[in-house]
Amino acid sequence: MAEVPPVLREDSLDYTPLARSVTLARRRAARLVAEWGHPALAGDVAVVVSELLSNALLHGSLRDRLIRVRISLTAAALRVEVSDPRGERLPWPRPVEDTDQFGRGLLLVAALADRWGVEPRSVGKTVYAEWALNLTTAAADHLVCGKK
Repeated sequence: MAEVPPVLREDSLDYTPLARSVTLARRRAARLVAEWGHPALAGDVAVVVSELLSNALLHGSLRDRLIRVRISLTAAALRVEVSDPRGERLPWPRPVEDTDQFGRGLLLVAALADRWGVEPRSVGKTVYAEWALNLTTAAADHLVCGKK
C-alpha cells in the first residue's frame, strides 16, 4: 500500500449554495495558494475552484445543505476538493458546439490541473483537481514548522 504524504497546509470551508459563494471561494483559494508559496498556480486554482463550485451549485446542491471547499498541500501535490450532497449526479465532460454558452467547465479543469476525478462519499460526492509539485525537503520543513 502506498504511503500517503503528510499534509503541510490545509483549509476547509463550507459555503451556502448561493452564486456569491463562487466569488468568495475563488478569492480565498487564490490567496491561500499564493500564501502557501505557489503564486504561479493561484490563477489556475481560482478558475478550477470557480468551475467546480459552480457545477456543485448547478448540479449537486440541495436546499439547506452546504457545499465544502477543501484545499490541501503536501510535498507532492496541491489538491482542491469540492464536496456536495448529490452523489447520484456525477460530472462528466461533454461535447460542446462553438455556439454553446455552457458546458466547458470540466474541459477547463482538465486543461489546468494535472488530474481530476470524483470520489464517492457516504452522502454525496467529492470532485477534486490536483497539481503535481516538487517541493524540496527544506521547503516542506518550512511549511510544517513555519521556519524562515
